[in-house]
Amino acid sequence: MKDRVIEHIAKAKSTLFSFELLPPLKGQDFSSTANAIDPLMEFKPAFINITYHQEEVVYENLSNGLIKKHTVRKRPGTVGIAAAIKFRYGVNVVPHIICGGFTREETENALIDLQFLGVNDVLAVRGDPQVGMKKFIPEPDGNQHATELVKQINKLNNGLYLDEELLNTRSMNFCIGVAGYPEKHAESPNLDSDIHFLKKKIEAGAHYIVTQMFYDNQKYFDFVDRCRAEGITVPIIPGLKPVTTSEQIVSIPKTFNVDIPAGLVKEMLKCKDNLQVRQLGVEWSIAQAKELMEKGVPVLHFYTMGKSDNIQKIAKAVF
Repeated sequence: MKDRVIEHIAKAKSTLFSFELLPPLKGQDFSSTANAIDPLMEFKPAFINITYHQEEVVYENLSNGLIKKHTVRKRPGTVGIAAAIKFRYGVNVVPHIICGGFTREETENALIDLQFLGVNDVLAVRGDPQVGMKKFIPEPDGNQHATELVKQINKLNNGLYLDEELLNTRSMNFCIGVAGYPEKHAESPNLDSDIHFLKKKIEAGAHYIVTQMFYDNQKYFDFVDRCRAEGITVPIIPGLKPVTTSEQIVSIPKTFNVDIPAGLVKEMLKCKDNLQVRQLGVEWSIAQAKELMEKGVPVLHFYTMGKSDNIQKIAKAVF
């Protein structure tokens, strides 16, 4: 059996490289995904994450007073893309398994499909609320929190299925990653509360943590220290996303609850166009990556958002 993420980390003698990408939009083929992956394969990624997003919907008011639901944007095929990447590139894939939009039975079936394909790594996350909704609402008989999702996956690892009367069941072997937030989740009242619930995910069976993006390494170092003080001993992988546009001065703090340091904002404001911002993002991330590697982080994980030219430049400078 191919090593899972946790085994890759245990065997590594230096910092590993990994990245996350988006599945293509509905109606598109694998070429856009391949175009994002190909330039990064020279750096021998330990694993590649594939995100999953709930469908985005709009509601149309009909003349008869009823409301019609339209799906306007969807990225299906996470399981299929995971398989395509695994067999085309021979690399570990880590599909995201989310609470939103899935019943527990649908979650179990997706995990069974992944097991059949030899995919033994997943990232368990709650997922964002539906577009336009103020709070997250799970599906009927769906998992409400990532901790519940981790528990369900871990039960399958112990051969426990939803149908307790199944005979001759096999245990699964999923390595489970979960998300961590150095600057706290947007819905958490404070960082202490955030770490309390993060520990619950580890106690439920998660093997490692991947952090939300950050632009000040001290935020990551402090987060790791606080996690260790609370008894969280699993690997904590830093997640990096280089800035690419001037609009992100506003959009990143608003969308992700992440601070952009004053020094980075100052330099972004000096840029004449987004090409200069993109180059600045590369330079800032290189500096971050070098310091993180000097501190011995297990993996540098990059959020590509489907485009990898800037990640390629960063990786060339540090790996």
